[in-house]
Amino acid sequence: MSTEKSFRPLDFTQLDEAEMCRRAAAFYQLMRRRRSVRDFSSRPVPRAVIEHALCAAGSAPSGANMQPWHFVVVESADIKRRIRLAAEEEEREFYQRRASEEWLNALEPLGTDAHKPFLESAPYLIAIFLKKFSSDACGARRKNYYTAESVGIATGMLIAALHDAGVATLTHTPSPMKFLNDILARPATEKPYMLLVAGLPAEGAEVPAIDKKPLEDIADFV
Repeated sequence: MSTEKSFRPLDFTQLDEAEMCRRAAAFYQLMRRRRSVRDFSSRPVPRAVIEHALCAAGSAPSGANMQPWHFVVVESADIKRRIRLAAEEEEREFYQRRASEEWLNALEPLGTDAHKPFLESAPYLIAIFLKKFSSDACGARRKNYYTAESVGIATGMLIAALHDAGVATLTHTPSPMKFLNDILARPATEKPYMLLVAGLPAEGAEVPAIDKKPLEDIADFV
């Protein structure tokens, strides 16, 4: 195994304190307006927007730089229909049998149920897969490290990039999601991590009137 190392100069711009604070505050104001949308328009979003957002997600840090993610962008109406039918079947099981009363009570303020029309109305579904293993240049299987953490970071960056570009999103996680492997022809070594719905909000779309916890409730400085 080669131990040769290759490095390049860091591309980093040092900002003055005022600009650092301005950018941090502006990014917070941008992201605080992001909400999970469940009413999507069928209006198209340029594919280039999705491609750039995926490139941003692919720049995320990952364990040993293994980049253990794969994104499948679904535009086909037929495939979206198949995904919706499979997801709603799992969701009916969840709401009718699997979910505890406590869990259902927690979901009640959000107004969710087994009906998922957004899986067809939105122009894009982005299926995110977690790869436990990768292949090297010779085709040998290599273990990936910190996969859940790595894919979670990449997913967060994807959501932020889409929101910054004016694209609404919804994180959808029916359980189990193995139907995505079948419908999207992904290998069994890849685990469905999330289905990200992306598009523009429908006219008159509404979201639950909920708030986020303030800084003092989510962070400590020691």
